[in-house]
Amino acid sequence: MKSVLRETMEWLICILIAVVLALLVRYYIGTPTIVQQTSMHPTLKENDRLWLNRWGRTTKKMPERGDIITFEAPSVTRVTKVDKNNPVAIYNYEPQTLLEKFSYYVLESGKKSYIKRVIGLPGDHVEIKDGLVYINGEQLEEDYLQPGVVTDMLQANGKETGFSDIIVPQNCVFAMGDNRPGSTDSRAFGCIPLEKIEGTVSFRFWPFSKFGGVE
Repeated sequence: MKSVLRETMEWLICILIAVVLALLVRYYIGTPTIVQQTSMHPTLKENDRLWLNRWGRTTKKMPERGDIITFEAPSVTRVTKVDKNNPVAIYNYEPQTLLEKFSYYVLESGKKSYIKRVIGLPGDHVEIKDGLVYINGEQLEEDYLQPGVVTDMLQANGKETGFSDIIVPQNCVFAMGDNRPGSTDSRAFGCIPLEKIEGTVSFRFWPFSKFGGVE
């Protein structure tokens, strides 16, 4: 009886250690994720499986322009009154207890995330005009967009938004979806703080025919 109980306890301890290690890897190093939105068409499609690198979040490293990132969805997805002196997305929800924080940030229970491409970095002057994007006065070359795509301030909700001429604050990025007419992004809710960025897409592993890096 004692040997059975001891063996059971050993197995439980092994399982607990495995779960803890898996959670640590998921939070600090990387994790698989599934595309559930259409905002990154044609680069990414729904049900694509991606590997998300979270080491940048762990080391608080700023992503590079052109990187595809995931981040916590802002509390307000369409800002009606733009403050150009502080064009940062609004986040109102903050878990209070340790259990709530663990559930929200580690298990990501009840947490909604967006996937977009980094367009503007801290200090950049981002302008959207005449259907194009300008960074510090120079037109941004966007080979990843489909031919004929126009970048304006009309987005997925069909309403015009106002973050069209801003300076990206420190420790923030300006991000947009490649499917510009079908994406609600920084044009609508402002810049994303570094601490809200969850990870950077490293590669796609499914469908297997498209296995490899994503640009």
